Amino acid sequence: MTKSLHPIAGLLALATIASFWSATVIAELFGSSATIATVKTAVLWGFLILIPALAATGASGFALARGATGGVIGVKRRRMPIIAANGLLVLVPSAIFLAMRARAGDFGPGFALVQAIELIAGALNLWLLGLNLRDGRRMTAARRAAGHR
Repeated sequence: MTKSLHPIAGLLALATIASFWSATVIAELFGSSATIATVKTAVLWGFLILIPALAATGASGFALARGATGGVIGVKRRRMPIIAANGLLVLVPSAIFLAMRARAGDFGPGFALVQAIELIAGALNLWLLGLNLRDGRRMTAARRAAGHR
């Protein structure tokens, strides 16, 4: 079960973050203030999907690693505190701030600054999670190939 849960939860988390990021960029470039406010509110509701997906990914990853700290597993494990800290200390507070400001119709310099920070931090997490996905696929390539024979 853990071997199935980990990639599914990881892909769900990655897809959710990618949808937050892309919806934000599209709304900022082409949307109205109302569209931006809708996207910022939807991101908060999306946490109901994202947080359990990230928790399931982390828990199943630690279970699959069985205490290993070297090699590719070690690299993946070292990325996770950065991803988690970025999410908890930058992305979640930014999302709350932006949703509150957007609902109030306040799109001033503070909104723009936090939005830029959120997009950069989100891109960083997408990149790091993408690296973990790539490394996980490399680790399981032989098992997948054996299953196709």
